[in-house]
Amino acid sequence: MSFEDNYQEIFALVSKDIDQIKIAMRSAVNNCPWINDDLIDMFNAPSKFIRSTVTLLYLKSLELDINKNIIELLCAVELIHNASLIHDDIIDNSDIRRGISTLNKKFSSKVAVLAGDYILSVAMQKLVKIEPREISLMFSVALECMTKGELKQLFTKFKVPELESYIEKSRNKTAKLFEVSLNSAILNSGIECENASEFAKNFGIAFQIRDDLMNILNESDGKPAKSDIKEGIYTAAVIFSKGKDIDRSAIEKTYLLLNNYIDQALLALKNLNENKYKRALIELSKMLGNE
Repeated sequence: MSFEDNYQEIFALVSKDIDQIKIAMRSAVNNCPWINDDLIDMFNAPSKFIRSTVTLLYLKSLELDINKNIIELLCAVELIHNASLIHDDIIDNSDIRRGISTLNKKFSSKVAVLAGDYILSVAMQKLVKIEPREISLMFSVALECMTKGELKQLFTKFKVPELESYIEKSRNKTAKLFEVSLNSAILNSGIECENASEFAKNFGIAFQIRDDLMNILNESDGKPAKSDIKEGIYTAAVIFSKGKDIDRSAIEKTYLLLNNYIDQALLALKNLNENKYKRALIELSKMLGNE
């Protein structure tokens, strides 16, 4: 079975909760008549909702209820993620996202920038209403890290980074939103779970490494892809090849790096209750290492 087929089986465990998040997302943008239909189209387009899926599976593995606060919190997570995608599309001058025209293509970069900012403002309004107040600060820090990660990527184009720098950028750009999603949900639930942050961090980094690797493999297979290398974004395989042509050794080393973070994520799951939700998290983590 493909990654998509396996993922759909896991997604089914939380699909009813995801449906509630989708409803909340659509409701959140209904006060901006100029673009609300276009934003709803973007929200309705096929998406993995992987940040919410991981968080929901983890909470359910702890036998915690998925209440209205959790739905609102994860709605904010998905809104922030979508805002970041809109801004990414502007930076990359992308025409298509999730099979539909990007806002910068349909309207203009000016409209798209404002749309992304609007979504962020709606997300923050939700977060400031959720207790404890520390949650909104956690998200503000995560947004700072995400923005710094994107800035670093822009200012280091066509430069082969050190591996440590690449990992730091991957954590800031991608893993931070996984971390704040899970950590804030657990904080709102009023419990302590010391390994949750470690799991989310390593899962998020592994997710980014896999995404970068698939970009290179798809390009080498001749499949349509916006090549990071052509854009001057040098990821793990380029680092391992020392800036030269990417060979089998560089790909193998990238898989070893990916599997190292998957192993660390799995280790952080060891103390969770044994149930179908933990098994789903284990399976989902392992799937990141599949070709």
